Amino acid sequence: MIRNKLDVTIGNVSEVYDGAGGILWEMLMGEQIHVGAEGDTDLLAGKSNIGKKSHVLDVCSALGGPARHLAQKYGCRVTGLDATRRMHEEAVRRTTDAGLEERVTFVLGNALDMPFAADTFDVVWGQDAWCYITDKERLIEECARVVKPGGVVACTDWLETGPMNRDEWEALHTFMVFPYMETLDGYAALLEAAGLRVEEKVDISADFPKYIQGYLDKVQHEFQQGIIDSYGREMYDEVVRGITLWREAAREGKVGRGRLIARK
Repeated sequence: MIRNKLDVTIGNVSEVYDGAGGILWEMLMGEQIHVGAEGDTDLLAGKSNIGKKSHVLDVCSALGGPARHLAQKYGCRVTGLDATRRMHEEAVRRTTDAGLEERVTFVLGNALDMPFAADTFDVVWGQDAWCYITDKERLIEECARVVKPGGVVACTDWLETGPMNRDEWEALHTFMVFPYMETLDGYAALLEAAGLRVEEKVDISADFPKYIQGYLDKVQHEFQQGIIDSYGREMYDEVVRGITLWREAAREGKVGRGRLIARK
């Protein structure tokens, strides 16, 4: 059940990632734009049994970093789906430059109305991106629809992991442009309601504060002057304020991450 929901649309998220937000998060996280970079991608790939015969759908694929990594390392086919035009176009360009366009393709589209037939993919997955989706029930229903019988839906995501007051909740979500975060149990319930069998449900929040602190360190040291020169002191101060809020909430166990694996 959604306790609160911020008035955020897919247009708001696309505006952020078409502009400075997308550039900033790539600076801090690398082109995979999720916590743990290639190591987390490999862990999720192993749990999803991805191999040469797999066709993977990466939902909210952004710059396509995970998609290219999967194709290069595991020999699978990957389709990326994202609603942000700049991310989509940049993913296509980088994939062409890497010579992977025969195995990795990208579609500009909405995760709540996927332009794919039912029972198409062996694995449907997402990494730290479904927190941006405005209707997670509909998202999971679409994931369940397009995955093949016997196939896997796998994800990691940023979660609400503890109680917080309304002002704190709103500040955290506004900074990240999240409509709302799901809980670990909430995701499991949505997967089961969509007819999937949950095989793994794990809280992986333990190292989340360390990663947030790392992003803050980069902003305040490695990228400080570049952010100020490109976007101004006000933007820099806002980024520091927002990431500090997230660091404190992570340390207090109010926000974190989870991993879920489910089978159709």
